[in-house]
Amino acid sequence: MDNEILFSERQRFKQWWVWIILIGINALFLFGVYKQLINGQQFGDKPMSATGLLLTAGLTVLITLLFASFRLDTIIKKDGIYVRFFPFHLSFKKYTWNTISKSFVRQYAAISEYGGWGIRFNLFGNGKAYNVSGNKGLQLEFNNNEKLLIGTCKPAELTQTLNTLGQLKQ
Repeated sequence: MDNEILFSERQRFKQWWVWIILIGINALFLFGVYKQLINGQQFGDKPMSATGLLLTAGLTVLITLLFASFRLDTIIKKDGIYVRFFPFHLSFKKYTWNTISKSFVRQYAAISEYGGWGIRFNLFGNGKAYNVSGNKGLQLEFNNNEKLLIGTCKPAELTQTLNTLGQLKQ
């Protein structure tokens, strides 16, 4: 029964402005490929070579696909918290309850506390953060005084799960 999943959440980047920028950059380069390679007209005042344009367009598409694959998975079981920020973590990182001195859900400011979204390392002394959107997260403080914030879009359900397990520690 220790393998029973008590809480599970999968999050992806949903900031509309990020997707507008990525789609716009892709559209620009794909239009350039169409105009220069298919229509035979130069794209811009100082056009790239055909190879350079194809490589740049391909790279922007690959970066967009990589960005689309980003996801933050959080699982809570009786034996601890499992977190994975794919594709940077291929397997889950496990944090057992006996290594955690504090665990609670709190509101945070992604930019001012951690410098933005994603995997953030010890910026401004707040510890590490895994977050993709929103302003609520599971704050963990470990016995060795390290801190980790895991973003969540289900703060009430997460708090309830911690409470049920007796692991809501502030």
